[in-house]
Amino acid sequence: MVMALSIRQPWAWLVANGIKPVENRTWPTRHRGPTLIHAGLVFEPQAAAQILRVFPELRDRLPQQYELGGIVGIVNVVNCVKRHESRWFTGPYGFVCMHARPLPFRRWPGALGFFRVPDDEAGVILRTVPAPQPGQKGLFE
Repeated sequence: MVMALSIRQPWAWLVANGIKPVENRTWPTRHRGPTLIHAGLVFEPQAAAQILRVFPELRDRLPQQYELGGIVGIVNVVNCVKRHESRWFTGPYGFVCMHARPLPFRRWPGALGFFRVPDDEAGVILRTVPAPQPGQKGLFE
């Protein structure tokens, strides 16, 4: 069983690409392990503008268009914290994500909170996870 977490864009892209190492939530979780990143149907233009104000160095890295309504990446959720040293942490809770990998977009319905992706579909999606680059850790290390 693989879990997924729906995140609004542009935040989903940032998490899936390993730029944002912590996903902020108002609720805690005990979930740990591989987690598919689902881009919700909503794009937050004010968030994109805020990101560029706070992190101007990302201007050339952010995509021109964001995929909505499907799986865009996978991370390993390793902790849920109330404090984190990352500038991305705003709390009150943060899901600490490691070994992020973007995935080819796969349209998929989202849900609130963590939700299950059936094993047969998860298997198809997981076969698209790229191998680690030299010096990069694997998703499950």
